[in-house]
Amino acid sequence: MFPYLTGLGIQDPQQIERYSLRQEAHKDVLKIYFRKQKGELFAKSVKYKYPRQTKNVRVDSSSNNYKQVSEINRNLTLVMDELNKITKPQKVADVDVKQKILSDLRHLEKVVSSKIAEIEADLEKLK
Repeated sequence: MFPYLTGLGIQDPQQIERYSLRQEAHKDVLKIYFRKQKGELFAKSVKYKYPRQTKNVRVDSSSNNYKQVSEINRNLTLVMDELNKITKPQKVADVDVKQKILSDLRHLEKVVSSKIAEIEADLEKLK
């Protein structure tokens, strides 16, 4: 069912709760977190490091200038596809994003108007 995860030595992929991915130097670090088992103080996690693949890409078609570009390892993308099937990351709805932006805007308006009132009060003290 999950050949890439079992290839990493994960016996029960259904116990995976979430994962994180970060870049360190020339490596991508994948950390997989498992559900906390009864009696455990902390949930278990495992870490895997994948070297980034480098490619030479032509910068300009008229010259022979190349630039070295790094990209995510193909095996890592396959593992992440399986992890996404298990963890089912939630997609933020457009309506929620719009509501959050409006909420942030209203908060910013309050902060700015409060600061303006504070500065005006300080100016009145100087008169």
